[in-house]
Amino acid sequence: MTTWIGIAISVAWLLVAESAVASPAVGPREAVEAAVVRVLSIVKDGQAAGAPEAERSREIRRIAGEMFDFDEIARRALSQHWQALLPEEQAEFVTLFRDILERSYMAQIEACGGERITFVGESIDGDSAIVRSKVVTRQGTEIPLDYRLHVRDGRWRIYDVVVRGISVVASYRTQFDRVVRTESYSALRDRLQNKILDTATAQRRPES
Repeated sequence: MTTWIGIAISVAWLLVAESAVASPAVGPREAVEAAVVRVLSIVKDGQAAGAPEAERSREIRRIAGEMFDFDEIARRALSQHWQALLPEEQAEFVTLFRDILERSYMAQIEACGGERITFVGESIDGDSAIVRSKVVTRQGTEIPLDYRLHVRDGRWRIYDVVVRGISVVASYRTQFDRVVRTESYSALRDRLQNKILDTATAQRRPES
């Protein structure tokens, strides 16, 4: 996952906080733009003040945990294999997948700098919406980036991010489907667990 995808996911997570205090009558674009300011402030101000990375991570994770639709993301990523799981297995998969996304984006957002996000439009169709934007990298490259949202429990929630026309959820879906079909769901679960352990070990190493 590259830096700008990390930014995309982090911004999506902070939209949760805006939705928590505002009804869906607040436009998705307005909410996302406000969230961009918040996520950049958390990282920039925290780094400038010398706040521990773990402290910044907890703050963003707390906001994410309030409303981000991890159940929907997990269900879409696992696709037809989701229904074959027992309820407790579904809950476990959501937890594992969420952990991987959190660790991945936190590592990227802490390392980013110089990227700019410009919002170019939105479209709303009932309880669904797309917010369109573009990321301008430090090298001046423009990268189209769209947020897909829906209303759940009376609030806007992001369930996918599309980068250069490629859905992040669809990309995971392809990977997960290949493992389940060629091996088994248990093999996929084991791979996710090992990925979490490896990432956690790598993130702790600089502090040791």
